[in-house]
Amino acid sequence: MPLVQVGLIADVHGNLPALEAVLDDMPSVDEVVCAGDVVGYNPWPAACLERVRDVATVTVQGNHDRTVETPERYSHNEMARAGLEYANAELDDEQRHWLANLPQRTQFAQGEYRLAHSHPDPDELGTYVRPRDFPRLRPYLDEHAGIVIAHTHIQHAATIDERLIVNPGSVGQPRDGDPRAAYAVLDTESNTVDLHRVDYDIDRVISTIETTQLPTKTATRLLEGE
Repeated sequence: MPLVQVGLIADVHGNLPALEAVLDDMPSVDEVVCAGDVVGYNPWPAACLERVRDVATVTVQGNHDRTVETPERYSHNEMARAGLEYANAELDDEQRHWLANLPQRTQFAQGEYRLAHSHPDPDELGTYVRPRDFPRLRPYLDEHAGIVIAHTHIQHAATIDERLIVNPGSVGQPRDGDPRAAYAVLDTESNTVDLHRVDYDIDRVISTIETTQLPTKTATRLLEGE
């Protein structure tokens, strides 16, 4: 397999300042792969969708991408529901169609790596795979060098039996105690990954959210990375 540097992004969640900061900070790569949840929570769903569609060669569907037209499914979660309602109103028909038709899982780097938003098993769609659970993914990697997942918003990587498992973290809503935007760069030749964080203008997100009907907590949680 030829040397390929792959930029890994995930859980952008409509946070344009964070996405811009990540793409500006990212070193030169051969391609960018997105592990899903382009929209939701934050106030730039359309701009983030177009930016991801422009830079990413492969994108899988996240749970927010999948439910943008049915926000009532998150009636138990005010921030998630409000973000989806906002996104549904902001996106046009073609953009919603693009989200609805994203694959739930796929492969990249000539099939060497698996890509899924939550879990590679279709019966486990929506399951959170936290860092402590990474070893449970090993049975899904017999024919692959590694897998990229997302969904938890927790940046982490591990190598198990020479198979790489990586969550690049969240671009737009980190939940691992670090408010900086997260991404990663995969080297497919060495099967290693570098985890990156970058500061971005959180105050711009907060001030923009204050002009919308989105919950205040959507903005303030970004300050703590939670």
